[in-house]
Amino acid sequence: MTENRSIDLSVEVPGTPEEVWRTIATGPGISSWFVCHEVDERVGGEVIMDFGVFGKETATVTAWEPPHRLVIQGRDDERGGALAYEWLVEARDGGTCLVRLVNSGFGPGPEWDADYEGMTRGWKLFLQNLRLQLTHFRGQRVARAIVPFVLRTGGHMGAWAALCRAVGIATDLRAGDRAEGLLGLSGVVDVASGGPPVSMYSLLLDGPAPGTAIIAAEGVGDAVGCSAYLYLYGPRAADFDAQAWASRLEPEPATIDS
Repeated sequence: MTENRSIDLSVEVPGTPEEVWRTIATGPGISSWFVCHEVDERVGGEVIMDFGVFGKETATVTAWEPPHRLVIQGRDDERGGALAYEWLVEARDGGTCLVRLVNSGFGPGPEWDADYEGMTRGWKLFLQNLRLQLTHFRGQRVARAIVPFVLRTGGHMGAWAALCRAVGIATDLRAGDRAEGLLGLSGVVDVASGGPPVSMYSLLLDGPAPGTAIIAAEGVGDAVGCSAYLYLYGPRAADFDAQAWASRLEPEPATIDS
């Protein structure tokens, strides 16, 4: 229950600082690996973050220093806290960059404990997806992002088994394995982890369209967060039945088209 905690995570990604900046600091860029964003690209500009079933949040750009530093400051909630997101981009040798995220503003108390733990787990998944996006789809705009999320009961492993059953893939895949699921889902596992607090697959997709996916069960206890996020590129994305995919996870979650 420490006050003034922050999440501090880094990932090495391919690309120039300018390419990486466009992916982490613009609306189309962020929407290609995280959730749908609208960004007014200037100090004082408004940022709208669409978290689907969790609603929308509004924040403000408080630092805009392309291509190296971005700070987005959230607004106070009913608990009296406001989260901030600082992104730092540092060029490395060999055509890569180190992307560092510092997510601060967490207060004390069990309600903030849950946010801190859950967001730490979530950011690790999304930073893996950022790396995949910059590796395989750099400079491209996502055609469709589908971000269903639901709480499942039955404990962590029960929730993971139910999630994998819902999307039609095995529970025990490893990095490098092929995944073949329902509604045309197919691809290669890039990262896999099994067992609480996170069981997940990060996928490089070739079906239903080229893209990436995050299939994950997060948390311990009876209620476990389950997500099956797809980020699809190219003309085949328009033909995918997003409603049918989202309905695999009940209750029906939100779909974001961009």
